[in-house]
Amino acid sequence: QVHLVESGGGLVQAGGSLRLSCAASGSMFSIKNMGWYRQAPGNQRELVATITNGESTNYADSVKGRFTISRDNYKNTVYLRMNSLKPEDTAVYYCNAEVIVTLGSGMDDYWGQGTQVTVSS
Repeated sequence: QVHLVESGGGLVQAGGSLRLSCAASGSMFSIKNMGWYRQAPGNQRELVATITNGESTNYADSVKGRFTISRDNYKNTVYLRMNSLKPEDTAVYYCNAEVIVTLGSGMDDYWGQGTQVTVSS
């Protein structure tokens, strides 16, 4: 079983910064894409940023230039550095990983439990 554990959320004032971390653990062959998604109350879950195992990145327009996604393949960990935070960034942030559990198996989708980010104005 693969587990994703997020950390780093919290309360910050507008203009501040936070760094989220998500570590994958368990038995796995490889991790393909990793990413961060967020869900605000009353809204659908939306993509924030993704990164491939070749470290190609993709960002939502709303966070471009402010957020940076990175990963450490040796630690099976993905990070999200969030700068210039705005109240509209307030949401529960979820980590996602596309994992090949065993050689020859398909790719399975795993999610973390979520971490709350609250930005006060």
